Amino acid sequence: MTAVRSLAFNALFYLVLLAYFLVALPTLLMPRWGILRLAQHWARTNLRLLRIVCRIGVDWRGLEKIPRGTVLVGAKHQSTWETFALLTVLAEPTFILKRELLWIPFYGWFARHAGMIPVDRGGGKAALVAMTARAREALDHGRQIVVFPEGTRRPAGAEPRYKIGIAHLYAQGGAPCVPIALNSWLFWPRRKFMRYPGTIAVEVLDPIAPGLPMDAFFARLQQDIETATARLLAEAEAARQRDS
Repeated sequence: MTAVRSLAFNALFYLVLLAYFLVALPTLLMPRWGILRLAQHWARTNLRLLRIVCRIGVDWRGLEKIPRGTVLVGAKHQSTWETFALLTVLAEPTFILKRELLWIPFYGWFARHAGMIPVDRGGGKAALVAMTARAREALDHGRQIVVFPEGTRRPAGAEPRYKIGIAHLYAQGGAPCVPIALNSWLFWPRRKFMRYPGTIAVEVLDPIAPGLPMDAFFARLQQDIETATARLLAEAEAARQRDS
């Protein structure tokens, strides 16, 4: 039954995505808020589909810890799930993403129009400087910069591989950083079509105030996210054991 539900959800997910792409075309002639609000609506639709079709819910924890206005968000990245789900809890999200995504028809057009910030992962110091400058500009406009510090999806329990880029953004941006832990891999694993029932836990951790030395910030961010993520994974595994 899980396989059937997963297959049904995947078909609906891409049909809904295509429909939203078509509906979104007029927003290319509108200010940034037009495509952003539609993207947030699309994200909420996906969460409803997951709940109805796959019986996957969400337990949002600590949302009250997200400061209003300008903030840097550093989130664990385990699945495609958080790339859209986080749109629903941030007012003005601006994601930092690999530049190759902007080459994708439709998606790239809308991401560029929404002000998402591309980064050339092979561009070295020059790419880091360019990304930091664009992020600083977005922060100056009161947006929330969303960064996946590991740069790519990592399976649950895999050794963390954090990139120093987020520490540069923290040092240059002058905004608090909000770490986010989650356990989405258990329910939406990478490069698999299966969607496993249960409740994805997302926990917003205590904000890290600006002003720490880069090394101290980088160490604390990784420690906070990894400790909380390990706890959320253990909780979900224990719940599965009880239900089996």
